[in-house]
Amino acid sequence: MSSGNPKLISFISALALGIITVLALFAVDHVPGSFSTIDNYIIVSLAVFVVSFVIILIIIEVFIYKKIKKIDEILNMHRLESDGIEARNGGDLLTNIVKEVEIRAKKRIDEIEKLNKLEVYRREFLGNVSHELKTPIFNIQGYITTLLDGGLEDPTINKDYLQRAERNVERMIMIVEDLNAITQLETGELVLEKERFDIIQLIGEVFDSQELKAKDKKIVFGLLNDQNKPIFVNADKFRIRQVLTNLIVNSVTYGKEDGKTNIKVSDAGKFVHIEVSDNGIGIAPQHLPRLFERFYRVDKSRSREQGGTGLGLAIVKHIIEAHDQKINVLSTEGSGSKFAFMLEKDEF
Repeated sequence: MSSGNPKLISFISALALGIITVLALFAVDHVPGSFSTIDNYIIVSLAVFVVSFVIILIIIEVFIYKKIKKIDEILNMHRLESDGIEARNGGDLLTNIVKEVEIRAKKRIDEIEKLNKLEVYRREFLGNVSHELKTPIFNIQGYITTLLDGGLEDPTINKDYLQRAERNVERMIMIVEDLNAITQLETGELVLEKERFDIIQLIGEVFDSQELKAKDKKIVFGLLNDQNKPIFVNADKFRIRQVLTNLIVNSVTYGKEDGKTNIKVSDAGKFVHIEVSDNGIGIAPQHLPRLFERFYRVDKSRSREQGGTGLGLAIVKHIIEAHDQKINVLSTEGSGSKFAFMLEKDEF
């Protein structure tokens, strides 16, 4: 019988009162005029026990236990699969309720903390979007105002200002397209188009597309292939190109003069391990946890000067996660960074 049963609670309480009564009668046994006998002990104790049992049982049932059962019914009524609370298989009702309330309380506290973090993130995100779009909008407004105020007839500035306005429009388009891509990846609207392709060949194509940018800083690209042959993977080629391009562009942007950027491809059983490393300026430890957040910049002024949208690494993270993998980063400030992820191998 469980300790949460009202009859058991009443029985134990009444028995305790009966024992206390016997002890009390025994204590007054030697008082002059007392009438204590063994029969009186038994009669009085039984009377106290019965009366106490009935009264305590009624009190528990009417005033306590029914309310506890009502609480239990409400908990059962509002239990969701997401609560992570298993169906009860008997046991002490009070203990079950306490455990369930503790689980629910912890879950709600975790949810509140998560919501608070999301609210902070939302405010930061809106502020970042506003800032990123405000700069090119104000630039465009300034160029157009100058042209309308007479600059349009000035051949020394009209074409130059129109070209500057165009570059700012292109920057806004890049930001909107990147935001749209992240939104689609997060909501699952963007379906990956997986195919079989040679990752070694794709890396070579990305190197070629960034060669001029690398030459400006005298950065050398290197490919380390432990198999020294084509390696085929099953992935979305267009999206993986985005990943590699973003990682290489970052390594060049934050690389040192006369530096190097290497991509190492190695066999990992059913997967292919890809590692992009450089000997650039590196990333301070405090920035690593937020590195893949939208618009998060380690060096804000320098990043904007380089023309990035601040969304590249966020896109990288979502694309890799869409392939059911994770991207990892190791970095030492002043010594360079290393980004690594895996893709499913396709040997046939």
